[in-house]
Amino acid sequence: LGVIMFLRAGYVVGEAGVSGALGVLLSAELIVLLTALSIAAISTNTQVHGGGAYYLISRVLGPEFGGAIGLTLFLAQTLSVPFYILGFSEAVVQSWPNLQEHIRWICLGAATILFIVNFSGVKWAVPTQFLVLGVLAVSIIAFMGGLALRFDPDVFRENWAPAYTAGNDFWVMFAIYFPAVTGIMAGINMSGDLKDPTHSLTRGTLYAVGCGFGVYGLQIILLGGAESRASLIESPYASLVLNALFGAGFLVVAGMFAASISSALSSFLAAPRVMQAIARDRLLTPLNFLARGTVHGDEPRPALILTFGITLAVLWVATGTEASTAFNQVASIVTMFFLCAYLIINVAAFVEAFGSNPSFRPRFKWFHWGTALAGAIGSLLAMLLIHVGHAVIAVLLIAVLYAHISRRSYVTTYGDARRGFIYSNISKYLLRLRNTRSHPKNWRPTMLVLSGNPERRLNLIMLGVWMEAGRGIVTVARIMIGKLSAMARERQAASSELIQFVRENDLNAFTEVVVAEDFDEGVRLLLQSHSIGPIKPNLVLMGWPMDQTRIQPFVRHLGDVRTLGMSAVCVIDRGLPPAEGQKRIDIWWRGQQNGSLMLIIAHLLTRNWEWSRSRIRIIRIVHSLEEQDEARHTMSSLVEAARIDADVEPVLSERPFKEVFREISGDASIVFIGFQPVVEERAVEFYHAYQDMLEGMPTTILISSSGDADLLA
Repeated sequence: LGVIMFLRAGYVVGEAGVSGALGVLLSAELIVLLTALSIAAISTNTQVHGGGAYYLISRVLGPEFGGAIGLTLFLAQTLSVPFYILGFSEAVVQSWPNLQEHIRWICLGAATILFIVNFSGVKWAVPTQFLVLGVLAVSIIAFMGGLALRFDPDVFRENWAPAYTAGNDFWVMFAIYFPAVTGIMAGINMSGDLKDPTHSLTRGTLYAVGCGFGVYGLQIILLGGAESRASLIESPYASLVLNALFGAGFLVVAGMFAASISSALSSFLAAPRVMQAIARDRLLTPLNFLARGTVHGDEPRPALILTFGITLAVLWVATGTEASTAFNQVASIVTMFFLCAYLIINVAAFVEAFGSNPSFRPRFKWFHWGTALAGAIGSLLAMLLIHVGHAVIAVLLIAVLYAHISRRSYVTTYGDARRGFIYSNISKYLLRLRNTRSHPKNWRPTMLVLSGNPERRLNLIMLGVWMEAGRGIVTVARIMIGKLSAMARERQAASSELIQFVRENDLNAFTEVVVAEDFDEGVRLLLQSHSIGPIKPNLVLMGWPMDQTRIQPFVRHLGDVRTLGMSAVCVIDRGLPPAEGQKRIDIWWRGQQNGSLMLIIAHLLTRNWEWSRSRIRIIRIVHSLEEQDEARHTMSSLVEAARIDADVEPVLSERPFKEVFREISGDASIVFIGFQPVVEERAVEFYHAYQDMLEGMPTTILISSSGDADLLA
């Protein structure tokens, strides 16, 4: 119960009419009620500590969302302090007009006194609140009684419908009035000071919503029947003072002072505690010093000083304009920040419930994921309807904070709901994917990279990740030789090292470590068994054997890959080109089956920033001018239909392929060439033919396609 009740409730009734004002109240309280249900569900599902809504959100959605919304909550609570002080000062100068020229110093003086009270600690601030509450209750009785005695049904009918003046509408009134219902956040953000926060947050928040709705609703009805529209718009506060019960206007003045000071004090208590909780989670290094608290009581004094500094700055700027205008502007900003906070609180509760997280077992039963979703949608719609531009700025602010915190790669132990939500959705969609027939148009690279020791095969793994280009899935696999029973610890260590290797090199890849008594048997088992539900590898990436004793097994594995319906991708690693400068990718076209996959992979390669300026050449040897023209036309049409940027270069030559190949592509950045698997009896011949042809050439990728990648899909 704050300054809005005294300074702006009458104004809202005068502009929006009783019907519109009740609509504003119902809309605002509905959003708050739905948010309160979400808070009740989250707070009864976890141990609650200091930090209030920030703590609840960070433990559900993780540190990224928690940090972003925590700073938003801090700003909302911090800006509430000058907002309420501006309301207090406006009431002062309306009561004593000769003080108008001193309004800035009144504001700064009030802020300083509140700072001193808070600096003394919560043991002084909370008893002060009880005193304020008593004064406020007497004041409400005084002005409500005066309104009730003057209630006139005819005046009520005249004031029923809206009569907006220039520039005002329902959502302008909503923005001005909404801070009236944000008081629940002050209590929630005091969670660290509550004896039993899990129990008290639920009851206190819901009782506060019900009590506030009753008082505000009754006030709107009584105002509509007791005051003329002109009086409501022009002097809403003065009319309450002049018409108080038994002429006790001083009680209304005292109540106004009590309400504004109480609300400012609450926000002064809450904002530093939110900031202290953020700093203690070490989300943003520059804020870490704000984590400190006093030895006795753990009072967040560094964060309190920051709140005080921001308050003084806002008051200094705001008091440079007309008081009521500054008050309305700050009210709109506070509304936007609180709606952002309510939006994310409801999203957090929705994620917990809709994700079917087994650990989500709130003791509060009057909650459903649908109420959280409705609260989130209501908050977002209200933001957009108040001011699209400001809503976009607020959302972008949260997005920037989220992205900044995400980039720092926090490893948390919150046990938050993100994993459960993701797990639930992955399970559901994998089952759905299982029942969906594949189509060449939906082909995506699902690559199994046989990396061996990753430290010595970084280029191989990098090429695999580049070929996937964020369009599919890469799994880096290592096979260890031995018995599983004897190598369990070594396997776990190798798995951890592989995961660490992927993270340190910023590779978007999964990892797999398999123990087998025979390497080749391990490869065969891995090729057959590796999958993520219905998602099985369609590309197997392996290195070209340097040890000639591995020729036969290598060719055998190529046959196994084809038998299992997968495409084989073999890399002859001669090093990677420099990151800077334009690169050239040469594709030797000798048939559409292998050619389609080569061109798709080359195109995906250029989707990485390291290869973004690359030129793709499709080269085909022809033996006559007529064949050259036909090949150029056919290939150009194919490339056009495939929607890929590539140059077609038919080469007229009668020389051996090896000579032409080495002459044209000897200076390429990377070369693609197709092959067909051969029977084991021809393994040595196959190996030496390619080994001889590729001697001295740049890194070359040999591709044998299963035919499932269609260039024209």
